[in-house]
Amino acid sequence: MPISRRSKQKQKKKRKIILLALVISSILLVGVIAFAISLTQESKNATSKMYVPLEREEEAQTKLRITPFSILVAGVDDEKEAKYGRSDMLLLVTVNPKAEKISMVNIPRDTRLYIEELEREDKVNHAYSYGGINFTINALEKLLEIPIDYYVTTNFQGFEDIVDTLGGIEVDVPFTVDIQLADTLKWKTYTEGPMLLKGNEALAYVRMRKKDPEGDKGRNLRQKQVIQAILNESTRFSSITKLDDLIENVGENVRTNMPTSDYLGFVKLYQEIKDSPIVPLTLEGQDERIYSKIENKELSYFIPNEASLEELKQNLKANLGKN
Repeated sequence: MPISRRSKQKQKKKRKIILLALVISSILLVGVIAFAISLTQESKNATSKMYVPLEREEEAQTKLRITPFSILVAGVDDEKEAKYGRSDMLLLVTVNPKAEKISMVNIPRDTRLYIEELEREDKVNHAYSYGGINFTINALEKLLEIPIDYYVTTNFQGFEDIVDTLGGIEVDVPFTVDIQLADTLKWKTYTEGPMLLKGNEALAYVRMRKKDPEGDKGRNLRQKQVIQAILNESTRFSSITKLDDLIENVGENVRTNMPTSDYLGFVKLYQEIKDSPIVPLTLEGQDERIYSKIENKELSYFIPNEASLEELKQNLKANLGKN
């Protein structure tokens, strides 16, 4: 029995919303990217805007394969005084398709490391300020001694737009706290229990660290919580009507070096390993105040613990099959 035109359209919409949910959860949570694929011109324009190869890549190459790979996900704060902004959040993800294993580690933004292009040690988020994603990847590859195959950057405006387009998201706030909103500078009280958050409120919620009893660990948990809420909301049937706006949000605010030829491969891979647990890795260290000749003042740096750094490198190499 032939499928009606309406049925085909419904199936296409369903496929698109599933892929879109994958996009949002991947970009902001673990970086397993599968950008929305559709036949609309708007989607083609979005993917065209997103693709920005690294300087070391002369042309687009299909790199997706069954062998392990890594992705750096950067949340970028577009500060006016910095040419490229600053990387406020850095998540490094390794994916081993054969072993069905995913690992994720958060690199503190104040991590002190050597930046070859600047010929000095500095904060990793300063690497982004001076040279964007290229300086950042080069510095992290030398620190961790592993290759970084892909990157994804998204600014915080894109995060807010996605949440607002969905009509907000509901999260279970773990404790009552007052947080200042970056755009209005007003204070908002987050009360323990379920809360519906708008875009700017969700952003403040995931960025807050100092008032969390668990510090960075608590912030990481809240980031995962919010992304899961975005995923849940974007897969609701009622969100299908918002699909084009969501695709536009992603296209305007996301950049990646992943060729479009890899997208469908990521979709297939994600379907195979989506139920695999994410192995959280950590980089331990301590905060230290060190005098900066460039800033002409003392700055607070995160100094990685040597033993913890070595353990992290070994775990990353093992998941990438580099041992």
